[in-house]
Amino acid sequence: MKSKIICFAALSLFFLFFSASVTAEENAPDEKQAKTALFKKTQAITHIPWYYFAAIDQYEHNIQKEEDNTEQLISIDIPNELWFGVSNPGLTSEEMIIVSNGWGRDGDGDGLAEKNNDEDVLYSMAHWINQYGNNKEDIKIALWNYYQRELTVQTIMSIAKIYEKFGTIALDKTDFPLPLQANYSYRNTWGDARGFGGRRIHEGTDIFAGYGVPVKATTYGVVEMKGWNKYGGWRIGIRDIHNHYHYFAHLNGYEKGINVGDVVKPGTVIGSVGATGYGPPGTSGKFPPHLHYGMYKDNGYSEWSFDPYPHLKKWERNARN
Repeated sequence: MKSKIICFAALSLFFLFFSASVTAEENAPDEKQAKTALFKKTQAITHIPWYYFAAIDQYEHNIQKEEDNTEQLISIDIPNELWFGVSNPGLTSEEMIIVSNGWGRDGDGDGLAEKNNDEDVLYSMAHWINQYGNNKEDIKIALWNYYQRELTVQTIMSIAKIYEKFGTIALDKTDFPLPLQANYSYRNTWGDARGFGGRRIHEGTDIFAGYGVPVKATTYGVVEMKGWNKYGGWRIGIRDIHNHYHYFAHLNGYEKGINVGDVVKPGTVIGSVGATGYGPPGTSGKFPPHLHYGMYKDNGYSEWSFDPYPHLKKWERNARN
């Protein structure tokens, strides 16, 4: 017990030091700095890289409903039956939770494992993961056993890859998918009828421009799909940190060096405008050249398309400013 108290005291000093360091550029830490401090403190205790905690937290934040929002910094929500254990009526003593085979663990050294304590939540998730190990493959297995959903695991691992690449969770920049100086036009065409391949609706916005105009990533993300689709021709799919899948279709070709698994940022050139699609690989010219831009949202259970037009208008305004 004495060694545990000493350990927590040392970690508290680490936390204070890190909290001070992240405020070097600002007088007061913002929410993302405070969260990063918690992630890195948990890394120091558990040897699990901080960006995995950040990715799990971001994923869970993305799938929460507005009414689920609390004042907690951390969005990870471990169900009560897992946290307390099946025979525990809700007692927060770490010893009682362990006896009841619950997940809850004491992360801040007060002897209690509380679901509304950010340090306890992160430490409890880390304790679960560490049963499998702390390398990349071990973490994937732990996530699969917890979420039981391949897309969820894939999304969390992609978000972690992005955070690792840029070394921060403050990734709020965006870009318009075409250069502003290009001659382009678009209007809201989401939901319009489409005939090729049977009755279906248009799940995106068409941005008309000349052949070869560069196409750029609009957000931070990971290239998840690249290749031919009989509807979209040469296309690329990018999943971002907000559980959004961005679909770029009818491309004339790809930017050299862009591959599945690559991390991109706003403004990264990924291809060029074309008129490919509506047939077997190589089909082109069945319609004027344009970029089909689609967006899809994952809520943890299913994925669906939504109208990207408002996002495109916002990104265009931001780019102009």
